[in-house]
Amino acid sequence: MKRTILVTAAVLLFVSGIYAQPRPADRSTAPAASRAMAPASFSAKYEGGMFGFTDKEAGTLRFDDANQRLVFFGKDNREKFGLPYKSLMVVYPQSRSVRSTTGSVVSHIPLPGAGLAGLLREKRRYLVIQFSDPDADARGVVNFKLENKAMLGTVIRTIGEKAKMTQRGDAYYRPRVVRSDI
Repeated sequence: MKRTILVTAAVLLFVSGIYAQPRPADRSTAPAASRAMAPASFSAKYEGGMFGFTDKEAGTLRFDDANQRLVFFGKDNREKFGLPYKSLMVVYPQSRSVRSTTGSVVSHIPLPGAGLAGLLREKRRYLVIQFSDPDADARGVVNFKLENKAMLGTVIRTIGEKAKMTQRGDAYYRPRVVRSDI
């Protein structure tokens, strides 16, 4: 009996030692489909964050490569504001899981089991841009709601590449310039 336990322990120790070995990082390239560039313009809902624009508004984000900026056009197809690529500091995705409107309404119906409809949730995906406004000498964070995860990923990658930012995970950032005049 002691011998069986000893042999079993030795085998388990040997097997755990094999699986504990470090493995090299996967350096495979992303599939070509996920490397696609975002369209020149796409629908987005402005959620807030820009100085002087307090109302949420559905509209269109467009890449203005001639002027090196990202521009938001309102539902009236007029330019609301633009963010120069050089003023972008960090661009990253954010998602929130919220109770859907249908789930909220149905959960309040006085029927047995209707409360379970409150468990219906939906994911909302946001493009978050931290920027340094050269006109106001201030920093801000602007949010846009996008329709799906695939679009959000391609938009963030496209903005990061056009603004010549550094990638970290799903986000892009502009490295801080360190002065050596000390």
